[in-house]
Amino acid sequence: MNILDQAIEIMELYDVYQDLLTEKQKAYFEAYYYNDYSLTEIAENMSVSRNAVHDQLKRTVKKLYHFEEKLAVRSKNKQRNKIIEKLATEKDIKKVISLVEELKKVE
Repeated sequence: MNILDQAIEIMELYDVYQDLLTEKQKAYFEAYYYNDYSLTEIAENMSVSRNAVHDQLKRTVKKLYHFEEKLAVRSKNKQRNKIIEKLATEKDIKKVISLVEELKKVE
């Protein structure tokens, strides 16, 4: 996985699990990933060391992956969306029923 794909994945996880993070974690994360601030800029704005920002971001990303590992909300959403896309174009009633059953299993 390249750096851009990894950043997108991390931001998707944040979109799903941000309510489970502290305000400080959200502030650091959003400054870095959404506002494109450097570690140094965040450190200056938050009056902490650059290393503190780095550690906080690293812990936050680890926490996001942990949430996904335990709860799988993002992966289930992706599965549902794929099935829903297929349902939107499917005309064969047997295939529609099969897709609906598949959708129920995702839950």
